[in-house]
Amino acid sequence: DVLAIGGAMANTFLHAKGIDVGKSLAEKELHATAKSIADKADGCDCRLLLPSDGVVAREFVSGAANEICAIEAIPEDGMILDLGPKTVAAIEDAIGAAQSLVWNGLLGAFEIPPFDTATNAAARAAATCTRDGGLLSVAGGGDTVAALRHAGVTEDFSYVSMAGGAFLEWLEGKALPGVEALKDQH
Repeated sequence: DVLAIGGAMANTFLHAKGIDVGKSLAEKELHATAKSIADKADGCDCRLLLPSDGVVAREFVSGAANEICAIEAIPEDGMILDLGPKTVAAIEDAIGAAQSLVWNGLLGAFEIPPFDTATNAAARAAATCTRDGGLLSVAGGGDTVAALRHAGVTEDFSYVSMAGGAFLEWLEGKALPGVEALKDQH
């Protein structure tokens, strides 16, 4: 199993590994939680696919000047706003080898070009593998659905949940009030 992690969540995991992420958005207070998840993944033979490179900018605006940096060389004043080409290729390879995909979350700041490249590339790779019949692809969460629409591939996924947060709670195994109400009727 492979768990690809991008966006601010990846930055949190990178920080937990002792990698300086510059001014990138990261939940540094979750260092111990990220470390615990990484340890559990290792124990379950699940590979965490973390970025090896990133697209870095000094400002969070459309069309901002940016550069590709190795993940260990993020400038102190830089922000990782998208995944770099090496990481995108690794994610595309992982999608191509997968039988199933559950997608929640973004790989970069997809709403601000050019930082939508990784999310678009992964979405298109998943859509292609699904259309070719080799991948069962399930996606959910409000931002995820918006990103799939942005990439133009929503219809190509096996299932896209428009439920947003409820989809995530269902994946976590939580009881959903609407489903419980239906159970009570039978």
